[in-house]
Amino acid sequence: MPAHDPSVRGSVGAAGAAGAGGRGGAGDTRDPAAPAPVRQVLSDSVYEDIKARVMDHEIAPGARVGIEALARTLNVSPTPVREALARLEADGLVVKRSLSGYRATALLARRGVEELFEMRLLLEPRAAALAALHADEGQLDALEETLEAMRAHPGPGGPYASYRDFAALDQRFHEVVAGAARRPLLADAVERLHAHLHIFRLNSSHDAGDPTPDEHERVVRAILRRRAERAAEAMAEHLTRSLERQLGRLEG
Repeated sequence: MPAHDPSVRGSVGAAGAAGAGGRGGAGDTRDPAAPAPVRQVLSDSVYEDIKARVMDHEIAPGARVGIEALARTLNVSPTPVREALARLEADGLVVKRSLSGYRATALLARRGVEELFEMRLLLEPRAAALAALHADEGQLDALEETLEAMRAHPGPGGPYASYRDFAALDQRFHEVVAGAARRPLLADAVERLHAHLHIFRLNSSHDAGDPTPDEHERVVRAILRRRAERAAEAMAEHLTRSLERQLGRLEG
């Protein structure tokens, strides 16, 4: 990321250090000799595997997701598969219907993309403006750290595994902005949209040199300078351009 105006701030990465320091501290009562949480590792692994299959359309949009078949394919019991599907349902990637089990959600059509961004344009510019007024030092650091990490990871293109980190960082960026607004209901609404998953799943054949980090940087710089109106404008510009890119890919 280009050097910041010295009048703004200079520290980057404190959020990551703080996050790391939050584990194993004085409040951690776990026995250090206790075995690793193997069950959680397995659950996370199964979740990521099934998620990749849905994102890459290996499990086709609208297709039934068979628990027993997936368990055999992944060589695990049905339990972690059920746990993974419950998480994916919360992500909006699968739906559970009575008597028919789970199905992968349908892809957004043009109207769905427009409605998704309509909601984002109602919520996120306001969140950015409030973040400029209320973000604390840790949140400011987290925004800078996330932006720098996005520049270090490949943008969308190819299978989900190749851009998973970029997608996660994109999600984190928008959630940190919303969290910094200090409006829990607003932050919850932004998180529940799961916009990054719906958009990346729709079309991962993005152009090289994705402009998303540059657009994010304009938001960050406005928040760092505590310019609420400019932060809202920068977020609205980012979302509007992102919508234009998505609609262009749908039409192409």
